[in-house]
Amino acid sequence: MGNRNLTALGTIWIKECTRFLRIWIQTLVPPAITMSLYFVIFGSLIGSRIGQMDGFSYMEFIVPGLIMMSVITNSYANVSSSFFSAKFQRNIEELLVAPVPSWIIVLGFVGGGVARAILIGIIVTLVSLFFVDIQIHNFAVIIVTLILTSSLFATAGLINAVYAKTFDDISMVPTFVLTPLTYLGGVFYSLSLLPEFWQMVSKANPIVYMVNGFRYGFLGISDVNYLVSLGLLVGFNLVMFTIAYQLINRGVGIRS
Repeated sequence: MGNRNLTALGTIWIKECTRFLRIWIQTLVPPAITMSLYFVIFGSLIGSRIGQMDGFSYMEFIVPGLIMMSVITNSYANVSSSFFSAKFQRNIEELLVAPVPSWIIVLGFVGGGVARAILIGIIVTLVSLFFVDIQIHNFAVIIVTLILTSSLFATAGLINAVYAKTFDDISMVPTFVLTPLTYLGGVFYSLSLLPEFWQMVSKANPIVYMVNGFRYGFLGISDVNYLVSLGLLVGFNLVMFTIAYQLINRGVGIRS
């Protein structure tokens, strides 16, 4: 039983990785170009006028946030588009009738999203080296935050795809939810610059904890306790995985 599940998990994961690697010009190149523009515009041009942020150059300050932003968007987009395509083409039914547990299906799709997010994170990090010397304060925190964040949004993308009825539906959440929360998540500024009331409001944004946890791993500074960030990530992952498992197990949005 164990070997069969591992084989199924590996097969789904390899299929998902092959999918985004086959169209690497569409999946891997655009984030590198987009982040390069952010580095040039916000880091070099605007950053030179802003000066330091929390004791670091503005470029150094925004690098962790930009990496995290690319991880969030790509992990979400990978799974939402992949699962909805499988549902739209009706080949997801082959998995449902196969002797494969629902949690294996969830892990397989999420694993593909995590793989793409990590690869994008590495690419954006390499691009950032052309603009700034990266510091690493705590490598373990960087890796854990990266994996937990990418798995969280990959699972969220799967849930979105389960409920989506058209291709337009899978773009609504990134456009109207993820993008505003990301830009207001402390990627380009420190929460200490905000009035006290807006600092409290900002701390209701979960992406603030992910960005700051990641920034702590690089620079050793954070607007929130990094242990709180990791704890929230673990909790959110458990909740989202449970929801995704229940939806797939019940065939919501899939079985007629």
